[in-house]
Amino acid sequence: MPSVMGLLEERERAARQRVEALQAELREAESVWERLVIARETVAEVLTGPRGGDEKVPVVTATERPARVPAAAPGSMVPHWREGLVPAVLAPDYQRIMDALAGRNGSCGEVMDCRQLAAALGLEPVPAKVEGVRSKAKRLAARGWLAEEQPGMFSVLAGRGVGS
Repeated sequence: MPSVMGLLEERERAARQRVEALQAELREAESVWERLVIARETVAEVLTGPRGGDEKVPVVTATERPARVPAAAPGSMVPHWREGLVPAVLAPDYQRIMDALAGRNGSCGEVMDCRQLAAALGLEPVPAKVEGVRSKAKRLAARGWLAEEQPGMFSVLAGRGVGS
């Protein structure tokens, strides 16, 4: 009759092997997922990028009111920030992030991490919601709308807030 310790060691060994196999499968799945995300973002940038000067992003100076700024649709691309662009060209979710970071008075001094930002947007600070906010904030930072002085800490750059 096998010993209790021997049986436990066998089960432990089997469990460890299963964990290692699942971790390898997870790493492979994450790698595929990352490649798909990069591919989707690249295709979206190519499709929305200017075509030899054919398309122009609506530009509004600080002294004039936006006459015909088309309303951004949910899921639309985040344009790279250029002088004169206002947050109204952004999709509603991105505008809400800009509003939360700009504060009620439109000042650009608010610095928040993604958990604080999710709470400011009225979302539960659970990992799924925080990660959604993080990806949007990172996209805004990569396109020049936000500053990310430290990893995960975002603020609105001067001249790019709500009142700009």
